[in-house]
Amino acid sequence: MADAQKKMQALSDEFQQLQTELDGLVDARQKLESQQQENLGVQKEFDSLDDDSNIYKLVGPVLLKQEKTEAVMAVNGRLEFIEKEIKRIEGQIKENQDKADKKRTEVSFDRCWRRCDK
Repeated sequence: MADAQKKMQALSDEFQQLQTELDGLVDARQKLESQQQENLGVQKEFDSLDDDSNIYKLVGPVLLKQEKTEAVMAVNGRLEFIEKEIKRIEGQIKENQDKADKKRTEVSFDRCWRRCDK
C-alpha cells in the first residue's frame, strides 16, 4: 500500500511539474506575441512614411538617425525571428501537453486500478 501511495505521489509530482513548465511556455508565447504585435505596428507606421522621412532609433539614452531601408530591414528581421520563436515554443507546448496527457492517464489508471484491486 505504501508503495502505491509513493508511486501515486511521484506521478502527481511529475504531472504538476509538467503543468508548471506549461505555464512558463504559455507566458513566453504571450510575450512573443506581444512583441510581434508591437513590431507589426512599427512596420505599419513605416509603410505610411515617405522614403525620405527621418527615422530615429533609441540606443540607450540617445536617438540615432537611421535610414528607412535599414529600419525596415531590422523590423522585418525581428518579425521573422519572433515568428520562428513562436513556432518553436508552440512545438514545446504541444510536446508538454502530450506528456501531461499521458501522465494524467497514468494517474487516472493508477487510481482506478487501486480502487478496482480492493
